Amino acid sequence: MNTPTLRDLGEDALVARLIQDLPLSGDVIAGAGDDCAVLESPDPDRYELLKTDCVVEGVHFFPGTPGESVGWKALCRAVSDIAAMGGVPRAALVTLVAPPDRPVTEIEAWFRGLAKAAREYGVSVVGGETSAPAPGSDSAMLSITLTGWVEKDRCVFRHGARPGDEIFVTGVLGGTLSGHHLHFRPRLEEARWLVHEHRPVAMMDLSDGLARDLRRLALAGGVGFRIETGSLPCRDGSSVAEALGDGEDYELLFCLPAEEGDVLLAAWSEKFPGVSLSRIGRVTTADEGFHFLDVEGECARIPEGWGHFSH
Repeated sequence: MNTPTLRDLGEDALVARLIQDLPLSGDVIAGAGDDCAVLESPDPDRYELLKTDCVVEGVHFFPGTPGESVGWKALCRAVSDIAAMGGVPRAALVTLVAPPDRPVTEIEAWFRGLAKAAREYGVSVVGGETSAPAPGSDSAMLSITLTGWVEKDRCVFRHGARPGDEIFVTGVLGGTLSGHHLHFRPRLEEARWLVHEHRPVAMMDLSDGLARDLRRLALAGGVGFRIETGSLPCRDGSSVAEALGDGEDYELLFCLPAEEGDVLLAAWSEKFPGVSLSRIGRVTTADEGFHFLDVEGECARIPEGWGHFSH
């Protein structure tokens, strides 16, 4: 019998297989499976948030990418996950892996971009680690571990959606490789406003494409969904398929009770006139499954979205 490979399993199945026997102490509110780990805090009114993420050369950026863009993306990916919990980022550790013959000026540019993002989002960079890759490898990597916090009564998980809730997404989707994935701005301010003013019942950030990430949100809550693809906010020049599957959008995907949707849309347009907000569908029961419907009400052909180990 052949042993399955990482490609055979795929990212989600691999994570589920790896974490099933990992220990969790009683102060862990949420472990693997949400945008951040959530832990009890010495402050009785807050949770601590913990996130790790990385950008790998040849996977998340190409050789020759402007160095400051690499550093900006590395930190902002983690900030986006803190935002998805409704939280505030606090402190970061940075691990650098680079071959010995890499020019120092290139690495310095990475850290200038990282420092720029840290100043923008109030993050203290407090330490880290450096290493060379295995002999013969020319690939480099920046890995970020980020802490944060959120008020206990404002923390939003992936699993809270219920049938009848409406589904929303911020910004525009698709066409990210044209440059957006290097210059995006995490929706930190928008998320903080949402959790204080309108309390989403479920939320996550979009990193692997709407089609894949929405399934994750639905599975976490044990629900289904119906998405009207004609309502998707496609970036100029992008198709519906690209909006669903390109990934690296770093927008917020969230659910809200249906009676609050119109109020939210009106308030949003006043608060964030430069950022669109789109109502794209509705949560259904799990028995109804996952449906992406075109303008004629027929099931649209849906791309899988980005998955590590599938390429």
